[in-house]
Amino acid sequence: MEVKPYEQAKIAGRESVMEGADMRVSVLTLGPGDCIPWHYHNEITDSFVCLEGPLVVETRAPKNDYVLNAGERCEVPPKVAHYVHGKNNGPAKFLIIQGVGVYDNIPVGGAPKE
Repeated sequence: MEVKPYEQAKIAGRESVMEGADMRVSVLTLGPGDCIPWHYHNEITDSFVCLEGPLVVETRAPKNDYVLNAGERCEVPPKVAHYVHGKNNGPAKFLIIQGVGVYDNIPVGGAPKE
C-alpha cells in the first residue's frame, strides 16, 4: 500500500470520504503549524476546496500561491510540485479530490517559506 503524503504528515485530522481504484476524496484538518510537505503526482490532479481557512496552496513551475477562503477552490495538475498549509501557519480544513489515475507521491526537497 502506498503512503499518502498527508499520512506522512502529522496533521490534526483526516477523514476518508471515498476511495476507488483511480480516485479518492478526503477531508483534511490542519492544526496550527501543520502542513502537507512539498510533493507532486505523476498522473492525478489534486482539487482543493477550502472548508475553513484561509488555506494556502503553493506551487512551483509554475510558481503560484493560492490563498483560499471557505468555499473557494483550486486545482494542481499532475507533475506540479505543491505545498499546503494554513495562512500564517494557522489552522485550516479542506476537501481534497484526487484523480483520475494511479496515485503516487513524489517528495520534493525545499523548506517552506517563513
